[in-house]
Amino acid sequence: MVYYHYAELIHRQAEKYGNRTALKYKDQASGKWLKVSWIEFAEKVRLTAEALVEFGVEIQENIGVYSQNMPQCLYTYFGIYGNRAVDVPMYATSSPAQIAYIVEDAQIHTLFVGEQLQYNNAFIVQRQLPHILKRLIIFDPSVKLNPEDKTSVYFNDFIRLGDNAHSDSKVKIRTSQALPSDVATIIYTSGTTGQSKGVVLTHANYLEAMRTHEIRIPEVTDRDLSMCFLPLTHIFERGWTCVCLMKGATVAINQDPKKIQETLQEVKPTAMSNVPRFWEKVYIGIHEKMASSSPMMQRVFNAALATGHEYILNYRNKGLKAPASLTAKFLFYDKTVFTLVKKAVGLQNGRFFPVAGAPLSDTVAEFLLSLNIPIRYGYGLSETTATVCFYPRTGYIIGSIGTIMPDLEVKIDPSNQEILVRGKTVMSGYYKRPEENKMAFTEDGFFRTGDAGRLEGNVLYFTERIKDLYKTSNGKYIAPQAIELSVSSDPYIEQVAVIGDQRKFVSALVVPNMELLKSYAAEQKIAFSSDEELLANPFIHKMMEARIEEKQRNLASFEKIKRFTLLAHPFTMESGELTDTLKLRRKVVGEHYAEAIEAMYQ
Repeated sequence: MVYYHYAELIHRQAEKYGNRTALKYKDQASGKWLKVSWIEFAEKVRLTAEALVEFGVEIQENIGVYSQNMPQCLYTYFGIYGNRAVDVPMYATSSPAQIAYIVEDAQIHTLFVGEQLQYNNAFIVQRQLPHILKRLIIFDPSVKLNPEDKTSVYFNDFIRLGDNAHSDSKVKIRTSQALPSDVATIIYTSGTTGQSKGVVLTHANYLEAMRTHEIRIPEVTDRDLSMCFLPLTHIFERGWTCVCLMKGATVAINQDPKKIQETLQEVKPTAMSNVPRFWEKVYIGIHEKMASSSPMMQRVFNAALATGHEYILNYRNKGLKAPASLTAKFLFYDKTVFTLVKKAVGLQNGRFFPVAGAPLSDTVAEFLLSLNIPIRYGYGLSETTATVCFYPRTGYIIGSIGTIMPDLEVKIDPSNQEILVRGKTVMSGYYKRPEENKMAFTEDGFFRTGDAGRLEGNVLYFTERIKDLYKTSNGKYIAPQAIELSVSSDPYIEQVAVIGDQRKFVSALVVPNMELLKSYAAEQKIAFSSDEELLANPFIHKMMEARIEEKQRNLASFEKIKRFTLLAHPFTMESGELTDTLKLRRKVVGEHYAEAIEAMYQ
């Protein structure tokens, strides 16, 4: 297979696929799903590239994209690559301060923005940094400009600017001279442990990722329909979407993350990359549905689940032929119970669901696989162009994070069990951070992931995030992420933040599933006038204490949560308590809930 440089990928695919559908997106006015052919996609990329020339964009200049997922994002990314320039994606939820930091660090003169919120924030930054940020290009034509704005242009007007012979010729020359060593993308990390850093990825990194994914997932084809749900700023979604485009699959773009359930029902994708939190909610939702079903239905579901577990995990996954009776039972349940469950979520056509970005509990993984939901759990980082390892089609081991990607070297540092990675998908370094680059790599060129694990043959296991490790005042090390993972699999628990660094015991801030908790209160005839009053009820506290203790039964005594505080409001990105990839910012959580935390240690 030929792996095209991203400067020409869309144009080559347009030659191959012509009027076949490349992209789908929902028109917000009509509510209808519209199609973009490969030819139309390539034409928009060409016009974007030529308009950038008209704006005076130079080779390897950094161009910002601050938007939620939209077709225009993809037109812009590939238009940037056609000019041998560099795209710098920014999360749609980023604050003006976060945008200003990236604009200044990467010296961004041109910034593409999505909707009104992004425009408003970006205009604030432009007024703060007029000597750097020269112009904004707005994707959404309904955005209302600030009366003082004299430089911004709408995307539909922008792409008409360069449709001339001079710009066309310049783009063709730049595209023909594009090199694998050109910088393609600078992705700024979410900054859970400090200041955000720009991860520099070259086209060589992307080309190698495409090559190795073709080896590992030949089953993904140009007949697939992938849902683009995670932000394209996230290396996981970006890498997966590029794999789909390389394969010639159709990509359906979900613009509003809050409407994903509605979108799944409408699109019924065959593939979708997602984070464990999405699947945890699916797991909890199915259990809630079953809990309210009749005893007969519960028995049928449990029998189907047990059959799926036996057939898929004990036979199919091990390459063994199942007994005829088990096969018949599985096929029956697969066409009835499993199909009904998957239809309720919009996953009935699913063939390939990559899962990464955070730890996935073994309980949830086994449950999904037993329902014949084809998840492929894995592990990767922005610094490794996403995938380091993931479950093979068969022969995966529950509890692991998968088998290592082809031609990628992984080893474990014996001093602290850190996972070290070396290969052609590993970044060239952090942008303008020479001192941090020295610390990020070993002397023999392995990247330090910051994660601890173990390697058994070609199978990798994650144990803990090294930078997240807590040391109690008693000298014991605990891994808060592992404790949070064990506890948050309970359907009554929405979020958990474990506390314990330099403390005498482990405590936690717990955000309950308020809907379930209110149903429980109604069943138990517990009266309350507010969420806060419900959470303060001693019977509720004892019930939650029992559930937390049950989830901790396999933990050592010093690892267990001894005290906890129930919170009425979840941790959010808007409050700064979560990163854009939904990871806890522990320092911010500690600051926001300092009083509640201190109360648990009095």
